[in-house]
Amino acid sequence: MAIIRTEAIICSQLHHGEHGVIARLLTPEHGLMSGYVRGGRSRKMRPILIASNKVMAEFRSRNEDQLGGLTVELIESRGPWLSEPLASAGLEWVTALLASCLPQDNSYPKLYDAADALFSAICGAPSAKGWARALVQFELLTLSELGFGLDLDKCAVTGEINNLIYVSPKTARAVSVDAAIGHETKLLALPAYILNRNISPDWQDIFQGLKLTGYFLERNFSSDWRNNIFSSRDILIDRLKRVVA
Repeated sequence: MAIIRTEAIICSQLHHGEHGVIARLLTPEHGLMSGYVRGGRSRKMRPILIASNKVMAEFRSRNEDQLGGLTVELIESRGPWLSEPLASAGLEWVTALLASCLPQDNSYPKLYDAADALFSAICGAPSAKGWARALVQFELLTLSELGFGLDLDKCAVTGEINNLIYVSPKTARAVSVDAAIGHETKLLALPAYILNRNISPDWQDIFQGLKLTGYFLERNFSSDWRNNIFSSRDILIDRLKRVVA
């Protein structure tokens, strides 16, 4: 019997049988893993299996083709923030993205660390502006880790490395201000803080970044069965805009 014991983040759960659930967890070394939690719908387990919670998980399986059993112990609860509309929307969107778009059992240690840090920021930052920028960077990392990264090192037309302020929606490559002349309306804005971490963005910059990442996330991951996860992203962005208004 194979046994894997690891720290993990709860990403989603699906009721299975009368009392159990099938949970999907993101782990540092084994990527997204699924397991059956006996009694997962009980009063004791429900607060532990909240999406975004950090747990110590133990997966047990007899063979690779069989859904293994899963037991979890709570390390850090993010449940208290589910009553806060903006934080809960952020937690819901990121866990839905991970659960729906990551292939099973592929290792993404960078994504695990980034997700854990983002969740901590969502729950701990004094304002949404403190983590909205991190959300843009997380979405860019997700695209990159899954093979759809944006090429922002130089202009796709001239090779210039300065004055990069647009991205081509067709090629996902940066475009300089001079090369963009006459084509501005067909391009996506590239906020300066994405290229330079020392720049502090305002809310307009943050929303431009979310528009940029959202375009490529939907282009690469949208499908009939995934479309509902993007509705949770729409809810998050709507709530962020209300904060600014």
